[in-house]
Amino acid sequence: MRTNNDKKIEVFVLDVDGVMTTGHFLYDKYGKAFKVFGPHDADGLKMIRDMVRILFISADTNGESITRARIERDMGYPLTMVSESERRDFILNQHEDPECIAFMGDGYYDALVFPHVGVSLCPINAREECLEAATFVTPSRSGEGAVMDACLYLVKTGMV
Repeated sequence: MRTNNDKKIEVFVLDVDGVMTTGHFLYDKYGKAFKVFGPHDADGLKMIRDMVRILFISADTNGESITRARIERDMGYPLTMVSESERRDFILNQHEDPECIAFMGDGYYDALVFPHVGVSLCPINAREECLEAATFVTPSRSGEGAVMDACLYLVKTGMV
């Protein structure tokens, strides 16, 4: 597990599904209709938005319009659609020093990125690979305050 050697986090990249959402995809007969986002995470991001650049990524092209509505329209953060295979390179290209990047994810492919960034975070209900590799595991589940927990961790440890 990598630590950021007392460097400040300057970029915080978050996966959307399974971090900002509960991870459930709710379908009706027309396809993906809803995702469940929690209320507390936006408040956590407000605490740190003046201290760090915040970016969101998603590979869920079928639910892109739902994700864009919440992340871009409602919250005002940039969203980039990034496939799992391009995830590591995209994240590492966000800052010249990977130790200044924090990444929060929940899935198998997210865990593969964790060793390459300064701080890795995941919700307590993330995949086992994330739980084992993360710098910090939140006490809250995804879509239920996990991002708030991550933001509080970054503030309390002085990383942002």
